[in-house]
Amino acid sequence: MQTFWDSLSKPFFVLAPLANVTDAAFRRVIAKYSKPAGPHVFWTEFVSADGLCRAGEEGRQKLMRDLVYTEAERPIVAQFFTSTPEYMEKAAALAQELGFDGIDINMGCPDKTIEKQGAGAKLILTPDRAKELVAAAKRGAPKLPVSVKTRLGYNKDILEEWLPKILSAEPAALTLHARTRKEMSKVAAHWDRVKRAVEIRDELGSKTLIIGNGDVKDLDDARTKAAESGADGVMLGRAIFGRPWLFAATESVQEKVLGSASGLNQTIFSTTFRLRVLVEHTKLFEDLLGDIKSFAIMKKHFKAYVEGFDGAKELRMQLMEATNAEEVERLVEEYILKNNEKGD
Repeated sequence: MQTFWDSLSKPFFVLAPLANVTDAAFRRVIAKYSKPAGPHVFWTEFVSADGLCRAGEEGRQKLMRDLVYTEAERPIVAQFFTSTPEYMEKAAALAQELGFDGIDINMGCPDKTIEKQGAGAKLILTPDRAKELVAAAKRGAPKLPVSVKTRLGYNKDILEEWLPKILSAEPAALTLHARTRKEMSKVAAHWDRVKRAVEIRDELGSKTLIIGNGDVKDLDDARTKAAESGADGVMLGRAIFGRPWLFAATESVQEKVLGSASGLNQTIFSTTFRLRVLVEHTKLFEDLLGDIKSFAIMKKHFKAYVEGFDGAKELRMQLMEATNAEEVERLVEEYILKNNEKGD
């Protein structure tokens, strides 16, 4: 079966699924300011397959909001978590019905609530169940490619044992967060192990694409890590905070966005531009998700957008007290007017 994965030039660069970060609002902003250069693939936030199958109508509809996307985000993969093959099969069927381009199974999340369900990183300890979930997703969505996101191991690095087992399920792609569950993000990502994963894949004759993940700073860093590890692609996560234009990798794309081509360093993006993108992002969040998600979720974005310029700390503190998009816009415009009067 030919899928979008087969059409990607290597190395490709993809957007990580980050809970309460890469929601529908932020993905739209990223698509606007990074496309058409990238990301080459979008992921949704992870969604509970159990919830989709077992929750009441109100709860299910809230989960369905995490599966809203636009055409500008294609190709887009729906990521689910569960330890129950039956629910994975049903969630996969739903993703196919909704028109997603692929399905991803979360086998790396360290959240204790998810692990209590036997899902996320706990699946590393139950490889037979992990393989069953891949098979179930394929049954539910026979027209879509199924991928997996996982780690080097649970308490220790067991890549040599774990990777061959999950590759035997023949996922279309496998994203490897180059740390164990125990390490969380407390240590540097072990990119040498991504290289070893590529070697294991090749030794087994597997066709699964290997995507490296962990501590990737920007596209230049991603290219370096891809070249050194041999990974087919690289996933960027935390680097996207405050930089929805992160994947705008060429001057022609930047010229389209900014009206000028003057290099790709973040510093060239004027403070005014960055702050107005923040306002745009905040309005989208309020419009799309304000009735079901706390406005406080935006605070992590305020921290990322509002840094590195005169008066950033004071503005950031004010934004942290804001309770809606109207307040955010007022504070931002007051800052811009004040600093333009100074000639900044």
